[in-house]
Amino acid sequence: MNPGRQAEEPRSPPGVDADQEEQAQAEERSAISPTVVHEAIRKEGEEELGRPTAALAWSGLAAGLSMGFSLVAEGLLQNHLPDAPWRPLVSKLGYSVGFLIVVLGRQQLFTENTLTPVLPLLHEFTAAKLGQVLRLWATVLLTNLVGAFLFAWAVGGTMVFDEGTRDTFTDIGRSAANLPFLTILLRGVFAGWLIALMVWLLPAAETARVGIIVIITFLVGLGEFSHVIAGSVEVLYLVTTGALSFWAYLSGYLVPTLVGNVVGGVALVAALNHAQVVAGRGRERRRA
Repeated sequence: MNPGRQAEEPRSPPGVDADQEEQAQAEERSAISPTVVHEAIRKEGEEELGRPTAALAWSGLAAGLSMGFSLVAEGLLQNHLPDAPWRPLVSKLGYSVGFLIVVLGRQQLFTENTLTPVLPLLHEFTAAKLGQVLRLWATVLLTNLVGAFLFAWAVGGTMVFDEGTRDTFTDIGRSAANLPFLTILLRGVFAGWLIALMVWLLPAAETARVGIIVIITFLVGLGEFSHVIAGSVEVLYLVTTGALSFWAYLSGYLVPTLVGNVVGGVALVAALNHAQVVAGRGRERRRA
């Protein structure tokens, strides 16, 4: 290299001017648009709606069982921490464990499905599509609850955990169940809202998926928002140990939580985010 020669300025590849390069770099660094997120989730929803009922059932059963580890992780942390005001800030991190297993393991969880298959329905509302959504919902909800019951029965009916840990499980279940109907319903709205928002955020999360899942579900746990599957494991633990009747669980916890989760997921996330995408597309068409 000639030491007297000045360093040359970097040149753009042939046929690409500086403006095009800068525009391409800007696009790479810009956030994913709501339209792209909507389309990614809608396509995933179409695939889920096309899955056989048996496949949905096995996946839903696995998810119901997996959600039991939220109770186990939270209970173990709470049992081993001192009784201090800051204890929930640590123990509620355990609540995220079941969600991590389910979401990263691609298992079917009912509250995720208040968004994913609903977008295809809102995109093309037909009786056939509605039937597919109801089939998916019924299959996943039923098998999630069966899995939750089996896990609660295995934990409550055996000596897997010591007496102190089982007492902690009982305390967690009572804090979830011993609330007025309307309070559980409203807390269910917030839980459904947050879990559906988590699903909406995941397509753009890339390497931050674990962080998104932990942050959102930690907030659900810390706020003691009622989740129809994670909470069912907690309350069904009381049923399997004889501390609560099945009817009290069904009418006092399952019904209000289910209604709240559906309202939070469908109305506050699926419908609103679909509306913003449709409105944006309409504006683009008018400009064209």
